[in-house]
Amino acid sequence: MDSKRTLEEQRKEFANRRLIATPIAGLIAWTIVAVGSLFLEPVGKSLLLFAATGSIVYLGILVSKFTGENFLDKSRPKNTFDTLFMYSVGMAVLVYAIAIPFFMLDYTSLPLSVGILTGLMWLPISWIIQHWIGIVHGLLRTILVLAAWYLFPEHRFLAVSVVIIVLYLFAITVLEKRWRATLQQ
Repeated sequence: MDSKRTLEEQRKEFANRRLIATPIAGLIAWTIVAVGSLFLEPVGKSLLLFAATGSIVYLGILVSKFTGENFLDKSRPKNTFDTLFMYSVGMAVLVYAIAIPFFMLDYTSLPLSVGILTGLMWLPISWIIQHWIGIVHGLLRTILVLAAWYLFPEHRFLAVSVVIIVLYLFAITVLEKRWRATLQQ
């Protein structure tokens, strides 16, 4: 491990990564929620949303092996921004303390609260990689999830999931183009 690397060097190193494994994992999880919402009753939809979104980190670890990011690669030097990212993941987990009480009052609040609160982790990513995608994803996710939740009260699990799926597809495309451009430089 090179302990002499500056924070700026580590930030650039983090920013030069592909960064699509976790969004692909989120895409998979929310697609599962969307499909399940077509068939399941309220308890099943709720449990599926908890399980699917709770598994995004683990799915990301698996997907990272196929994207070349390999999150479990021990030979890569430690990077402070990996730690910051994990704190962001922790922040997203902690906000379930907001989601669960509202869920207990109205189960349809779950896609709204989890959809918005877990999207907050995109903001620090924008700062780390110095790219607009995290800010755009976070803002659009908040606005469009809220709109979908209000506009489709009978289909909240599906509508919110579709919004997040579309935003993930957009973000993955942008991140992949950004990464390919960095390879060409």
